[in-house]
Amino acid sequence: MTTRDALTVEDVAALLNVSRSGIYALIKNGDIGSYKVGRKIRFTDAHVRDYINRSGREPRRPERNGSPALDENKYFDLSMGRHGGEGFIICGQDLILDILSNFMRMHGVMALRAYIGSYDSLVSLYHDRVSVATAHLWDSSSDDYNVSHVRTLLPGIRCTIANITYRTQGLYVAKGNPKNIRSWRDFARKDIRMINREKGAGSRVLLDENLKLLNLYGSQVAGYDDENQSHLAVASAVGRGEADVAVGTEKIARQVENIDFVPMKKERYDLVVKTERVDTPEIKTMFEILRSSKFQNEFKSIGGYDISDIGKIIHET
Repeated sequence: MTTRDALTVEDVAALLNVSRSGIYALIKNGDIGSYKVGRKIRFTDAHVRDYINRSGREPRRPERNGSPALDENKYFDLSMGRHGGEGFIICGQDLILDILSNFMRMHGVMALRAYIGSYDSLVSLYHDRVSVATAHLWDSSSDDYNVSHVRTLLPGIRCTIANITYRTQGLYVAKGNPKNIRSWRDFARKDIRMINREKGAGSRVLLDENLKLLNLYGSQVAGYDDENQSHLAVASAVGRGEADVAVGTEKIARQVENIDFVPMKKERYDLVVKTERVDTPEIKTMFEILRSSKFQNEFKSIGGYDISDIGKIIHET
């Protein structure tokens, strides 16, 4: 992704109708996500939409002089029924998918994005509401990711599961980890309050599977029913002292002040397509991009990703 394909500080300031210094303050406080290309700060549509959803702020509408605006043609909220079956839609909430969709648009495929979690992503693929699902759903019985869930949520449908990256999942805790939170069992302590991800998110499934192994119920965990739909939001809540712990990826921990990260598990993040569509021009283009050195070079300066198996077929159901 070149710098023209990402939102700059100036773009986001114009969208939110605030000053440049206001944007830097939002970054410092962990209120809006961002990433760096070298020393330059960049944002994705997902970062801005997450901030808008949490703050209630309306984005500035496009003006005739070309002021920046979020491209409504690049995003669909499936829960609102905005997708009628047309378009090439990629599900998932990771930056890597935003960059992938940008590359696909540069290759003539009008790739759209739906920012939903792993479980809902697979269900949407089953109902043909999306073209590509992504998932990081751990199965404690097999100690494997995604395969059993794909079989369960897409019964009788042949699917191709390919890796897109490996990430480290762990615990967001306050700086210095003053409450010494080190294990899943600590979630049941009376002096610990968590903030959770929404049902169906990969981080939520990882927590639930580990609580099950410990014979613990969510009702025994303070804050279990307090939910938010992004890694950034739960990490920021811990950073502000509103919760003691949350589950998420290491990459986000690097973006939020006043938190530390306790690594727990290396996860496999996969994309899933229906096998009968693997030879379509859109899917073939997607795999060509994933396997290209140009695309993979985008992640050498970002960190938090292990793309050693990117584009590799993991399993066919």
